[in-house]
Amino acid sequence: MSKKPGAKIPLDQHSWLLVRRLLRDHVRPHFGRIAVALLFMSLVAASTATFAKIMEPVLDGAFKDANLPALHFYAALILAVFVVKGAASYGQAVIMNFVGQRILADMQIRLYDHLITSDIAFLQRHPTGTLISRFNNDIQLMRNTVSTVLTSLGKDSLTLVMLVGLMFYQDWVLAAFSFIVFPAAVVPVVRLGRRMRRVSANTQVEMGQFTTQLDETFQGARHVKAYGMEAYESARARDLIDRIFRLVFKAGKVRSLHYPILETLGGCAIVGVIMYGGYQVIDGAKTPGVFFSFITALLLAYEPMKKLANLNANLQEGLAAAQRVFAMLDAEPKVTDRPGAGALEVRAGAIAFEDVWFSYGEKGAEPALNGVSLEVPAGKTVALVGPSGAGKSTVFNMIPRFYDVDRGRVAIDGTDIREVTLASLRAAIGLVSQEISLFDDSVRANIAYGKPEATTAEIEAAAKAADADEFIRALPQGYDTQVGGRGMRLSGGQRQRLAIARAMLKNAPILLLDEATSSLDTESERQVQAALTQLMRGRTTLVIAHRLSTVVQADIIYVVEGGRVTESGSHRALLAAGGIYARLYALQLADDEEASVVTELARKEARA
Repeated sequence: MSKKPGAKIPLDQHSWLLVRRLLRDHVRPHFGRIAVALLFMSLVAASTATFAKIMEPVLDGAFKDANLPALHFYAALILAVFVVKGAASYGQAVIMNFVGQRILADMQIRLYDHLITSDIAFLQRHPTGTLISRFNNDIQLMRNTVSTVLTSLGKDSLTLVMLVGLMFYQDWVLAAFSFIVFPAAVVPVVRLGRRMRRVSANTQVEMGQFTTQLDETFQGARHVKAYGMEAYESARARDLIDRIFRLVFKAGKVRSLHYPILETLGGCAIVGVIMYGGYQVIDGAKTPGVFFSFITALLLAYEPMKKLANLNANLQEGLAAAQRVFAMLDAEPKVTDRPGAGALEVRAGAIAFEDVWFSYGEKGAEPALNGVSLEVPAGKTVALVGPSGAGKSTVFNMIPRFYDVDRGRVAIDGTDIREVTLASLRAAIGLVSQEISLFDDSVRANIAYGKPEATTAEIEAAAKAADADEFIRALPQGYDTQVGGRGMRLSGGQRQRLAIARAMLKNAPILLLDEATSSLDTESERQVQAALTQLMRGRTTLVIAHRLSTVVQADIIYVVEGGRVTESGSHRALLAAGGIYARLYALQLADDEEASVVTELARKEARA
């Protein structure tokens, strides 16, 4: 019977579905190794039961009859049993550690592959700390669960079965009496397992929030200090850490409740066995060796029994983590290649927006683009201008399909970009954004990020064209200098020029420039602007501009306001129209003139 989307699955059934998925997707490939581990576990179990059985002839034969040769024989036999048990324990531990670590690595690879190909919208909805928590905390819990559960189900179950079998072989009445009290532990153990699952889920949520705060505050350390917010951030961290402490402490209390339950029931069973069996020995109905062997088997069975009783708590903790990881793995990207999508062939590079509507939120949310129609002629430079939040960056996001349009279409050379593969589409686009993305790698690797096969000469040529070569060679290791996380070892202008060099090296037929010179000083801006002008020649270029002076030479300027194109034309035509563009240009011109006056006064004061 099919279930409605979003229907709540009962806990027991849901747990079984998660277990089955874990076994199918991540444990099944290791069944061969697990079978070998089970063989070693069987040796451990057999050795434990053999040791308990040997106690009978040791007492009734060697001790009772004062048989010294028999004592030597059984001592050697016991030593051999423990050697076999130790070797087998080592073998199963090594194999299960390999299986657990391999599952952990495979899960992390699978999750990373899935997330790195997810939509931009999905990644933006989930804080960085939440994603990191899935990789580190949740998958580690899953690994521990798989290793613990498989080991307990293997070694502990086999050991318990063999010891219980020995006990029933020796005295089935006494054995039945020994275990009659343990079913009473099932109900509280199951309830404690469910509580563990809830506490574990809440703990991982808080861990994700804490990791997010660490990422934000360390990356924004300069702003924290500049605004004097150290005490505020410390208070936030202290509150999160205290919440995590309380949850972890609560989980420890819940887990520890297993022990008094089992200790009490186990004590009752052992006292009953001693009383009943003791009377039998005193009456001569049973030898001391048989009774001592039985007690040994019961005591040895007690430890694996406790582990198996605690298994539900471990399982529920891991299933809570598995549920969160699988929820991410099951989130299908919305922006994907359509069936039969072909490679994009850029003949001229003309871009057209045809009545494009788009909203970042759910259906019914305020649209970011309201029926936008515009054209970027092949080989021409087109600029988008307008106030912040007008929709300029959203237009950019549509072209490489970071998002898909809700209605209308975006076409390159007349081909709807949804009909071509994402790889071929993005290979045809060079992007320089306001948000500079550099990686904790060398300068060389960052420039060649979009073209890893680039030669040294090509990398250096791109750096020279972006006016970056001089400052790169002045770095401690030149092109091999590590730039630090997000390029924090470089200035803003240096990071900007590396991003421009990366786009120049890619040499794509379509360029998207989002205020590409915004972080440069006046002299560097002139040099880079000249390089960009040369790079844009013969290529289709779309530019977002906040400083209108940088786009006066654009072939077409579109004014975007409120998600709509309100004006379009050349710089001269828009000035002559006296509309929004003319007002924005006049305001910026006045600001620039004021800045020039201030600068000139400062220079005069410095000379004086």
